[in-house]
Amino acid sequence: MRFSVSHRDRYARCGRLQLAHGSVDTPAFMPVGTAGAVKTVTPDEVRLSGAQIILGNTFHLGLRPGTEVIETHGGLHRFMGWDGPILTDSGGFQVWSLAADREIHEAGVRFRSPVDGSIVFLGPEESMRIQRALGSDVVMAFDECTAYPASREQASESMLRSLRWARRCRAVSLAPGQVLFGIAQGGMYEDLRVESLAGLEEIGFDGYALGGLSVGEPKAEMARVLETITPRMSADKPRYLMGVGKPEDLLAGVAAGIDMFDCVLPTRNARNGWLYTANGIVRLKNAVHRSATGPVEEGCECPTCGRYSRSYLRHLHSVGEMLGARLCTIHNLYFFQSLMRDIRAAVTQDRLAGFARGFLDRYASGKADVA
Repeated sequence: MRFSVSHRDRYARCGRLQLAHGSVDTPAFMPVGTAGAVKTVTPDEVRLSGAQIILGNTFHLGLRPGTEVIETHGGLHRFMGWDGPILTDSGGFQVWSLAADREIHEAGVRFRSPVDGSIVFLGPEESMRIQRALGSDVVMAFDECTAYPASREQASESMLRSLRWARRCRAVSLAPGQVLFGIAQGGMYEDLRVESLAGLEEIGFDGYALGGLSVGEPKAEMARVLETITPRMSADKPRYLMGVGKPEDLLAGVAAGIDMFDCVLPTRNARNGWLYTANGIVRLKNAVHRSATGPVEEGCECPTCGRYSRSYLRHLHSVGEMLGARLCTIHNLYFFQSLMRDIRAAVTQDRLAGFARGFLDRYASGKADVA
């Protein structure tokens, strides 16, 4: 892995991340391909949107189809037909989400499979083994996502366990070309976050991530953690804010110095008929779009806006036609990648603050969803 920063605008920075399967311009947004696919679209369509790296899910792929099947294809890249870089999460967040059906121990986590109800064990070594078999470019350390709200004692216990697990992850040999990122935890307590980050840097990782944010805390809490911790993260390593993807949060993250983001919102909201535009969100169920002959967004270069009207998309959504979900997903993927290109350009030209103000004023207007 090679990572270089080419320009800084205060804390924000532009750079390039070179991985085994290609390069990624940063700041970058990673579409989520949970089960080996970005839902409803092909890898070629993802690539045409401008995405250079996608995210795969260790937890779900480990359960189905299982590493044996993926290994017969030579890894996740060939299995899903994506030839660019892939980052795989560790499974820690998904295990955390199964709060009612899991038991956390020092060795790892025992949980009930959401697929068939069987008892499954996942620990640091198991997570590394699965990710090694997947052949992802970026492997994430297995961690415990700290819930919100959490007492200081709970956050500290969780953070220290994640540190011990991180050391065990680092001790596992990965496949040639794979790199390993550590994940800083600590809840909303800045000093615990600082302690976590220091511990990870002592172990030594190829990149560093912030986990346990966007888990229900107020925006002000996330902003406070970001502003405190991000400047303390290694300046020569990529910085990744996990699970964060609303446009306003991307701008705040970049301003704080974050390089990488991921989120399910562009694809999930597309399937629910929510389309992102510079003038706010188009909600297809609203009657104002019933006879709207124009595109989702004037000037958008995506295939959806180039050919289809909001009225047609609303019709597809209302009758449950799968094409509607596909076309909406394509638009949202283009929107997020276009936003990241504009953000990179603004950073390079030392005008991120002004760009962010202008974008947010227009985005908050909500004009996209009115006649």
